[in-house]
Amino acid sequence: MQNPIPAPRPAVDPRPEPPQLPWRRPLPGPVCPVCGHPSCRRRRAQQLPRLGGHRAEYAREHAQAAALQRQYRHLIVYYGEATQSFWAITSTGLVEGRDIDALLLALWPRIQGSVVRGGFQRQVAGGAGVVAAA
Repeated sequence: MQNPIPAPRPAVDPRPEPPQLPWRRPLPGPVCPVCGHPSCRRRRAQQLPRLGGHRAEYAREHAQAAALQRQYRHLIVYYGEATQSFWAITSTGLVEGRDIDALLLALWPRIQGSVVRGGFQRQVAGGAGVVAAA
């Protein structure tokens, strides 16, 4: 089976033009005003005052960490603004997660099972805590 060798294209061969992208307005400043990119959020947070040690830009993440801390009192959970990730301090060391779900997945072997606190037994089954009297 003989395949012919194709002839090289001449240098003046026209190439198709790339498609034109839609025109966007220039940004009003050095950062996007509402996007969720980590770099844009970091730059926006630099201009905000600290409220209780936290920047208002990360209020949702701090609230998520506080809710997880309330649910699992044997852990210390917080949101690191510099790393933009969630952290938990366990008896074996630090655990990091890029978001709250990744942190819960990393913590799952440590929080699986039962924890007895103050006369109540918290059984963690299927991702939801069920409180039953002990």
